[in-house]
Amino acid sequence: MQRTFTRVLLVVFGLIELPVGLWPLFSPEGFYRNFPGFRTGWVAMDGPFNEHLIQDFGGLNLALAAILIGAAVIGTTAVARLAALATFCFGLPHFLYHLGHVSHFEPVDQVLIVATTALGAVLPVVLALIPSKRATPATP
Repeated sequence: MQRTFTRVLLVVFGLIELPVGLWPLFSPEGFYRNFPGFRTGWVAMDGPFNEHLIQDFGGLNLALAAILIGAAVIGTTAVARLAALATFCFGLPHFLYHLGHVSHFEPVDQVLIVATTALGAVLPVVLALIPSKRATPATP
């Protein structure tokens, strides 16, 4: 059984992925030009607009949101770890790509991009390592 802390993290991670999944599906060009919203052009600075790629990215993030929130609802440690693994499988290559492709951004954006994508690789590992809740022995 999952700890409450694990469930909270799963839901928080899922809620973070949800807008990153929905935005490119409903407005691929808006996502391309304006992501992350508080600083603009992170995606646009990295190459020409490709609606297919943007919508695939949105679908992937929506799928991650579903598995993360679903894992919190199901409540087992095994499913939580599977959701963490799925998130890590996306997060690590995403981080490694951005680690080597930030030189054309302003310094503040370089730090923000590396920090946020690093969290996407590290936090799933932390989530996977949270021990399960110990079963309470039944009292007679």
